[in-house]
Order: sequence, then structure tokens, then C-alpha cells
Amino acid sequence: MSLSEGDVKRIARLARLEISAADVPRYAHDLSAILAFVEQMGTVDTAAVAPMAHPLDAVQRLRDDAVTEGNEREAFQAIAPQVEQGLYLVPRVIE
Repeated sequence: MSLSEGDVKRIARLARLEISAADVPRYAHDLSAILAFVEQMGTVDTAAVAPMAHPLDAVQRLRDDAVTEGNEREAFQAIAPQVEQGLYLVPRVIE
């Protein structure tokens, strides 16, 4: 796929980039080369390649999902300024 200078100007405008008129031909050439490479990569047969989440064979150590602290709700609510039906009452912030 080949980009014209008009395409580059339109892309720059959409991306809110300022490109000088002297640089537009170089950008058109470079972007066209990138798109050609992407098209070339699309022709590669990847049917035998297994999908993977990460390119490195890394394993993340995970801890067991176990409760490590007891329920201290009653103790915390006992020292709270205002509690009603198990809920903390706070001052109204928004009128």
C-alpha cells in the first residue's frame, strides 16, 4: 500500500501533528514502507503457531487465596463516631 502526500497530510491533521511541507514526502515513503512490511507479515502462515499470552516462558508465583485476618467489624464499629444498622454514618458532602 502506497500513501500519497495528501494521505500523510490528512493523517497528520487527524493525529494533531504538525509536519513541515519539506518532510511530507519522506513521511509518505517511510509510512508506505511500514505498511508494506505489515502486508508482508500478513502473508506468513501462522496456522502451526500456538497462541501465547507472553513471549517469555515466565511463571508468576501466586499465593493461596486464603483469609489471613479475622473479622473485626464489631471492634471497628465500636470506636466509630456514628454507626447505624452495621453501616458507618458520615457527614453529607454534596448538598
